[in-house]
Formats: sequence, C-alpha cells, structure tokens
Amino acid sequence: QVQLVESGGGLVQAGGSLRLSCAASGRTFSSYAMAWFRQAPGKEREFVAGISRSGVSIRYTDSVKGRFTISRDNAKNTVSLQLNSLKPEDTAVYYCAASLRSLAAPAGSEYKYWGQGTQVTVSA
Repeated sequence: QVQLVESGGGLVQAGGSLRLSCAASGRTFSSYAMAWFRQAPGKEREFVAGISRSGVSIRYTDSVKGRFTISRDNAKNTVSLQLNSLKPEDTAVYYCAASLRSLAAPAGSEYKYWGQGTQVTVSA
C-alpha cells in the first residue's frame, strides 16, 4: 500500500506560479512511476505530467508544456509539480498518482494509488 498526500494548492492570479508537492508513504517509492492529473468541474480527469521511476523519462500534456515542470526526489519520497504562467483554464483539482509500471502513461487506469487532491484556482 502507498498513501499519497498532495499539498501546495491555492488561489493565484493569471500569470502567477504555484508549487505542488506529493508525499508518499512506504519504502518502495522508487518502484513507482508517478504522475499528476487534474479534473475541473464537469470535465473528465486529464493527465498533466508524468515521471518514470528513475526520473529520466518525463512527459507532459501539450497544454502545459513549457509552463509546468514535474520532478521527484526518491530519497524523500516526494514528487513535485511546478506550475508557472498559470492560466484560468488551469483551474482544477490536482491529483498525485502512482503506477506500478516503470514509465508514466497518460491513462488514469494505469495508476493504482491516488491522493485526495489539492485545489488550484487561477483568477483572470
């Protein structure tokens, strides 16, 4: 079992920045690919960014490329998402997820463990 807890969400003006953090329990954090998903009200869950077990392979959805950065620290059992140049359309609940696979796939069904989410709200 892996427990994931997100933090760092909040209210920010368009163009601003936030840094989200996900803390994982257990001793096998490095065995999981990690990802961030988001879900806005009335919309489907969307893959945002993913990072492989080692941190070598990283992928982003097109809408956040150049603005968001995912990273992980296996020694501290954490994965982070730096959100820069935020837009109102980035407003959503952001979820941290862990996959048993070595690479971070964009499909939510690939992830076994999920955090409870942290709210990001971007005002115009």
